Amino acid sequence: MLDRIILFSLHNKLIIGFLTLLLIVWGFWSLQRLPIDAVPDITNNQVQVITYSPTLSPTEVERLITAPVEMELSNMPDLQEIRSLSRFGLSVITAVFSDETDVYKARQLVSERLGAAAEKIPSELGHPEMGPVSTGLGEIFQYKLEPDAGFEAKFDLSELRTIQDWIVRKALLGTPGVADVSSFGGY
Repeated sequence: MLDRIILFSLHNKLIIGFLTLLLIVWGFWSLQRLPIDAVPDITNNQVQVITYSPTLSPTEVERLITAPVEMELSNMPDLQEIRSLSRFGLSVITAVFSDETDVYKARQLVSERLGAAAEKIPSELGHPEMGPVSTGLGEIFQYKLEPDAGFEAKFDLSELRTIQDWIVRKALLGTPGVADVSSFGGY
């Protein structure tokens, strides 16, 4: 059987060449339409709670914001884990739910608990809010605004924050596929 295929290929080089070229063209056409993701999203169901409080240090953020919100979020149905990050003026809490939990059910559960958590935080320190519907791979890019050399005196930290909030953030939010821009920094 294999001998006949080899003999046919040797006697009909033009047909084999044409079929090979056709196979290559079909392969390139299929490759362009193949849904390949460079980094497949294998993350679990997550809901983020973000609280912005520009006047607090990381230890104050942890004690006054992160800990009370974590306590309220604990003991929810299908909750597997709670992770948190406290930075200067920023608290980010990630509630991880089981894979079987619908992301909108998880957001509803967190939303119900955020009202009680907000009551435990003094209003002047910030208000906890849920982040957009995204996954653990949702954070794509971090950047820093800095003035060019020689212009440091012209742009202090509050002016850079104003540029971030009113120019850069608004431009980025108008970009298709950008769900949210989280800013932190300034004075």
